[in-house]
Amino acid sequence: MNDTDHGNEHDPCCHTRLNHLIIEFYERLSSWEHDVVREKGLTLPQVHTLEVLGIHGSMPMKELAAHMGITTGTLTVLVDRLSDKGCVRRRPHESDRRSIIVELTATGRELFEEHDRLHMQLTETLTASLSDEERATLRHCLHIMNKAF
Repeated sequence: MNDTDHGNEHDPCCHTRLNHLIIEFYERLSSWEHDVVREKGLTLPQVHTLEVLGIHGSMPMKELAAHMGITTGTLTVLVDRLSDKGCVRRRPHESDRRSIIVELTATGRELFEEHDRLHMQLTETLTASLSDEERATLRHCLHIMNKAF
């Protein structure tokens, strides 16, 4: 059986192969991501912060931390560093004076858009040999897997 075979879903070997393929993809994607981020003088968590804000817009610190799956304490350090680099700014919440909103600056928006373009290029390269049906299946599978988290 090769990597493109579907196999029996109840076969432990099928799960082992799938596990190894997921790990291999994660490691390759992580390596690519680290190389791209390093060139910008940012850390991966800093870029992920810019990505969440770029995709979802300005939001309270607590909500941003939840999106990222980190504590507000960890986020505070990230936001401090990104603020020092001129990528984000904090502003008071309009109706809840206990809450602080984090938003991208023009510099942060530019970094996000550039990084997003690189992601799009990578996605296009990785899926170029897939048919429309295979891309739809991949989207469906990734959606289900992401919901599991």
